[in-house]
Amino acid sequence: MSGFLTVVPRTLVMIAGPAIIASVLLATSVRWARNSLAYIAGAALAITLVLTAAFLRANGGEGSGGSALAGNRARATDAVIIALLVLVAAVVYRRRHRTEPPQWMGKLQDAEPKFAFGLGFLVLGFFPANIITSITVGSKLSREGVEWFHVLTFLLVTLCLLGIPAVIVLALGERANVFLANVRDWMNTNSWIVSEIVIALFIGIGIVGLVSLS
Repeated sequence: MSGFLTVVPRTLVMIAGPAIIASVLLATSVRWARNSLAYIAGAALAITLVLTAAFLRANGGEGSGGSALAGNRARATDAVIIALLVLVAAVVYRRRHRTEPPQWMGKLQDAEPKFAFGLGFLVLGFFPANIITSITVGSKLSREGVEWFHVLTFLLVTLCLLGIPAVIVLALGERANVFLANVRDWMNTNSWIVSEIVIALFIGIGIVGLVSLS
C-alpha cells in the first residue's frame, strides 16, 4: 500500500503540461475516438518500456556485489534522480510564462491515428520530466522488492487520466468542446504550478530516502 500511495501522485507530473493538453486537443479532433485510443496506446507502450527497463536495471544492480555495493548504488541512483528533478523544476519554472502551446499542437485537430500514436509514445515516454518520473517509479518499486506487475498500477492510473478528455466527449457530446477548451487554457497557464508542487514532493521523498540509506 505504501508503494501505491507514493507512486500514484507521480502520475500528475506525467500528464501535466503538453501531455494532457494534447489529449484534450485530440479528444476534440475530427477523428477523436481513434486518435485518443492511438495516443493512449502510444503512451502505454513508451511508459511500459521505460518502467520495465528501470525496474530490471535496479533489480539487477541490487542483486550483485553484496549489500554494501547495492546500498552505494541505491544512494548514487537517488542522488542522480534528485539532481535531475531539481533540473526539471528549474526548467518548468523558467517556462512558466510560456502560454502559447508548441507548434506541433496546431496539427492535432486534423491528426491521423498514426501521428497520435507517435505523439503519445514520444511525449509520455521521452519528455524529460516524464522519463525521469518513470525511471524513478520503476527503480523505487524494484528496490521495494515487489513483482514487476506492480508497475502496472502507475501505468493504468496515468492512462486513465489521459483518457478523461475522451470520456468527457462521450458524456457531453458537442458541449464538451467549450468545456475542454476552458480546461486546455487553464492547464496551459497553470500546469507548471501543479508540476512544481509534485516535483517538490518527489525531491523531499528522495532526500528522506537518501538519508535513510546513509
